[in-house]
Amino acid sequence: MCPFPPKPSDSLPPSLHFHFYYIYYILPLFSFTLSLLFLCNQTPPLPSSPAPPIQQRREREREREREEYMGPSQGSNGVGGYEYSFKILLIGDSGVGKSSLLLTFISAQRPLDAHDHPSPTIGVDFKIKHLTVGGKKLKLTIWDTAGQERFRTLTSSYYRGAQGIILVYDVTRRETFTNLSDVWAKEVELYSTNQDCIKILVGNKVDKESERVVSREEGIALAQEYGCLFLECSAKTQANVGKCFEELALKIMEVPSLLEEGSTIGKRNILKQKQECHSSPNSGCCS
Repeated sequence: MCPFPPKPSDSLPPSLHFHFYYIYYILPLFSFTLSLLFLCNQTPPLPSSPAPPIQQRREREREREREEYMGPSQGSNGVGGYEYSFKILLIGDSGVGKSSLLLTFISAQRPLDAHDHPSPTIGVDFKIKHLTVGGKKLKLTIWDTAGQERFRTLTSSYYRGAQGIILVYDVTRRETFTNLSDVWAKEVELYSTNQDCIKILVGNKVDKESERVVSREEGIALAQEYGCLFLECSAKTQANVGKCFEELALKIMEVPSLLEEGSTIGKRNILKQKQECHSSPNSGCCS
């Protein structure tokens, strides 16, 4: 086959010579030029990042597990490891000061004034506090639940696995005290999965002594009836706020089953087993 385009035939009328040259010369050249322009304007695709090696992914998984079981390593954020981890639940009517107690304990901030009252909790919230009690380093995960009835079904699941429960009432509102028996004690009995769970009855807002309608003696009697610890405090003045959580933690550590649940030693063993499974892919112990 001839690589060059043919010449127009002598029999072809002169009027058609232009069309002949257009088809064989001009049109291919035009198409070639457009193709070059198109190719020049294309941006070469960026090379895709290779997936991280399996070993790197495993290391990241181990680090996440270590953080979960043992807490952040010393120096990562200034907080060292801990020996025990406990779940604490705050319950009681709306407006009794559960969130204020929690914020005061967590931040050890100045006493609350009239403009510092937190908004009502919607559903649940939680904070984490690292502290040393009885010579032991503890991590407390404290769940703050909404007191409104419409959130009861939402918050019921958070009773599970709690080692400590704080039942809060307002000493200036009797209905919040009577609801401890009528509502909240029944909720604990219904939803708490831990029979050894330690409970403490806390009367808040004792700074409003002139408005008090629930006496200290009534609080002690109710606490004895339900086998609870008892304390009165004030989130506004910070009186006894820290003591409330510390006494609860001390009592939890006196119960062997709760101590075992919160022990990071057992959790370290679980983590070690997982790491051994990761490092031995043929062992078949992990799925």
